[in-house]
Amino acid sequence: MAAHFFLNRCLRDVWCPAMTDYAILRDLIAIDSPSGKTQAASDYIHARLDELGVAPYRSNKGAVACRFSDSPRLAIAAHVDTLGAMVSGINGDGTIRFTLIGGLSLTGAEGEYVTIETLEGRRYTGTILLNNPSTHANREKDTTIRGLHNMHVRLDERVYSYDDVAELGIQNGDYICLDTRYQELESGFIKSRFLDNKAGCLILIELARQLADKQVPVELYFSNYEEVGHGGACGFSDTIEELLVIDMGVLGAPCEGSEEACSICAKDSTGPYDYEMRRRLVSLAMDRHIPFAQDVYPFYGSDGSAALSAGNDFRVALIGPGVAASHSTERTHKRGIEATIQLCRAYINAFCGE
Repeated sequence: MAAHFFLNRCLRDVWCPAMTDYAILRDLIAIDSPSGKTQAASDYIHARLDELGVAPYRSNKGAVACRFSDSPRLAIAAHVDTLGAMVSGINGDGTIRFTLIGGLSLTGAEGEYVTIETLEGRRYTGTILLNNPSTHANREKDTTIRGLHNMHVRLDERVYSYDDVAELGIQNGDYICLDTRYQELESGFIKSRFLDNKAGCLILIELARQLADKQVPVELYFSNYEEVGHGGACGFSDTIEELLVIDMGVLGAPCEGSEEACSICAKDSTGPYDYEMRRRLVSLAMDRHIPFAQDVYPFYGSDGSAALSAGNDFRVALIGPGVAASHSTERTHKRGIEATIQLCRAYINAFCGE
């Protein structure tokens, strides 16, 4: 049966919410965690896992993990770090120059409210804008190509010079975090920044709840540097044979995925994922009527890519709920999240011979 026909058939089925606690997703997204500044979000994950009694621990690099046996052979990973920006200079008029953390879309970030946090913990709000942003003063505003050279952060403070900003304690290297605008809708859709990949973290926490009283050769791993390319490079148990990465599924032409389904990635810009793992995932999804789609992601890398590039000797596959408008104002559906949870659980059971 063709995958897209199977997906369309599954999407016609009645969807019923599962036991997943979506308040965890709301709370986790509310915690700023651009790459390099993830401790608060990682603390939150650690606390949720601790409540489940699954003995979480931290890697030297700050990732959070837990094991359900002494010698886990299957790792399932998601990343808690997000996109963001960082102060890279102060302009003479009191506006802020910035550099990007990860692949934040400038066109998607323009006009967004942000918070700058200093090393001393002071927080200042502002807005990302094009230079000379007024339509009534700039006739080229709509046709100007956005770039770091012609954009700035406008502070919500009475600052009009370099010295005014310096007096606030703002310095190069201070993090700039974007407002998330989280909304959970009655239709089952969730729209927010940073569903990539805090939706994946929710999936891992739900898996931890389901596995809490079981002895299975599985480890869950919450990386914290994926958006800058090295989150999954290290930190896994020495006994791991397979890595199943949970990250956002790409939507858009020519991809066939859906916000209401689990996307299974055959290949991204770094190369193909493990064929046998993908074949098993597809078979499990079809046997259990889990809505899914297979896709090739043209501009994408993952913790699996980092793990393979670092020379880890295990097989890697990549799946995740479809996320629209990636690296911008994203949206997914609870059905896609639940489908990914179901497929993960089916894969765990098959891996364990159940």
